[in-house]
Amino acid sequence: MPAKKKFNYEAYLEKPPSQKILLNINHLEKGDYELNIIYKNKIIKKTKFKK
Repeated sequence: MPAKKKFNYEAYLEKPPSQKILLNINHLEKGDYELNIIYKNKIIKKTKFKK
């Protein structure tokens, strides 16, 4: 079985209208994901999830 390709996606948000950020994972493929929240070039929260 060949190894799965790893992709890095980045997004930069302008000033959000509220203090909530929603991440819709409906269109992601099944698998393991890692979400890093960065503030001033430091990771302040790292979480992993499965779809």
